[in-house]
Amino acid sequence: MTTTPVPPPQPQAVPHPPHAVSRLRTERLARSAKPFLARGGPKGERCAGCRLVPSHCICALRPVLPTRAGMCLLMADIEPLKPSNTGWLIADVVADTFAFGWARTEVQPDLLALLADPQWQPYVVFPGEFVAPERVVHAVGVPRAGVEPAAPKRPLFVLLDATWPEARKMFRKSPYLDRFPVLSLAPEQLSRYHLRRSTRMDHFCTSEVGALCLELAGETGAAQVLEAYLDVFTHHYLQSKHQLPADWNGEAHEALCTAMRGADSRGCGGADSEKA
Repeated sequence: MTTTPVPPPQPQAVPHPPHAVSRLRTERLARSAKPFLARGGPKGERCAGCRLVPSHCICALRPVLPTRAGMCLLMADIEPLKPSNTGWLIADVVADTFAFGWARTEVQPDLLALLADPQWQPYVVFPGEFVAPERVVHAVGVPRAGVEPAAPKRPLFVLLDATWPEARKMFRKSPYLDRFPVLSLAPEQLSRYHLRRSTRMDHFCTSEVGALCLELAGETGAAQVLEAYLDVFTHHYLQSKHQLPADWNGEAHEALCTAMRGADSRGCGGADSEKA
């Protein structure tokens, strides 16, 4: 008699409070004149915790890690609503993630307060080819030319979470960012992100940029976890899109487990990762 294969048991989700991007999404939906309907699932149904269809939910895999570095996401208007947005993944992983909606005509006071907080050293992450050379740095903790070194602060990476044309506009029209160094990334690998492709192969999705920043800040464990978590999210997203089951024993899940074990053994941020 032929028996039907039984899928492996899926891990149970541990409840987490809404993070910064989740709260921003809720605020954005509250301002909408009409409901936002994402594709996929019965009647567009998606999990509130991971934005995937319920059959492919990854909330049980969410790896929250303490890091010395922080992330500040400036998000274009529609980004918090997109199920494919990967800034959400950064907020899942990095405990100190802040998210703000961007507008040309106004700046949120909480954003200005964060940028002025003395515990943080903000770095605006943007390609150096579009910036005056004196603002550009390629490493974390290295002062710009002509700027006196100060006491070490926690790095705060300011990521412009938007399409490339939107990000360029946001960079030009955000004068409150002009006083901060611009961190220009020059990674060797090409983007592996398959959900929304840029016209340039050297453009990375927001989650990939976040992982590269963590690596520069010495947060190797957190960087590897974020990279692996993106691969798991991509796998589940694409499998659900094609109405195929997720492979819970596949390469992406195994890589995430390995990265989590490595992060636990090394710690995230090293021995000096206590918060200021």
